[in-house]
Amino acid sequence: VTDPRAFAPVLKAACAAGDVAAVLLRLVTDDERAAVNIVKDLAPIVQDAGAALIVAGPAAVAVRGGADGAHLDIRSMEEPAGVLEDAASQLRPQRILGVGGLKSRHIAMQAGEADVDYVMFGEPRPDGSIPPASETLERAGWWAAIFSIPCVAFAPTLDDVGPLAAAGVEFVALGDAAWTHPAGPAEAISEALASIAANVPAEP
Repeated sequence: VTDPRAFAPVLKAACAAGDVAAVLLRLVTDDERAAVNIVKDLAPIVQDAGAALIVAGPAAVAVRGGADGAHLDIRSMEEPAGVLEDAASQLRPQRILGVGGLKSRHIAMQAGEADVDYVMFGEPRPDGSIPPASETLERAGWWAAIFSIPCVAFAPTLDDVGPLAAAGVEFVALGDAAWTHPAGPAEAISEALASIAANVPAEP
């Protein structure tokens, strides 16, 4: 997001489309003050809709901007444990700490041992490319079946939502599948929620 005022009405419509649990806000600026101001502009829209605003980036930006948590991509970190510990010290207990960029099962389990609030599989890489949907489905299904920490699985298309829900993940994340939908993000979210409802596993 670069222009929060232009994005605000689109975001508001998307959040009103149904049971949106959270919005993961990605910012393109390296200016911390500018980032904090964008978060301050958008956080009330998300929070008034009953969702959590999670900032992809430094915990300090999330805290200063009044967000509900921070999301850290650890794929390029040399010492992720220390970074996660530092972020947790800034966010806990009021805010959420999530982690993505999990390139292997081993790294995912290390993140889980850091007591994060959720792990995410399949999110876009920094260059914009996306892991194969089959890989995300396999990894997310493995995690959901074994671990108690909630799992978020990224759906590149609306067709991927149903299989991920059927795999038992707690949350399905939409990116361009929502924002580039011909009928707008609200319609995309409505379709995704219908697909989740039709595919979520029955309680044992």
